[in-house]
Amino acid sequence: MAQAGHTWSRAAPQGRGEDEEGEDPLDSRIARTGCLERHRELQECMEHWKDWRRCQEQLRAFGACMARRERRE
Repeated sequence: MAQAGHTWSRAAPQGRGEDEEGEDPLDSRIARTGCLERHRELQECMEHWKDWRRCQEQLRAFGACMARRERRE
């Protein structure tokens, strides 16, 4: 089963910090990479289209961000 915060429909409103249950651990890890905004853009695209093939631009942007992070380490 998918972890909270990584399904195609978001339960928590945007712009909200840590909620009562705490921040999603995967979101925290991605935030430390500096790629959280790209990840959220990809999530929003997937929520809208429900088809990863329609979200290639966002997928490539997120992948490129993560690759840059890998090269820096």
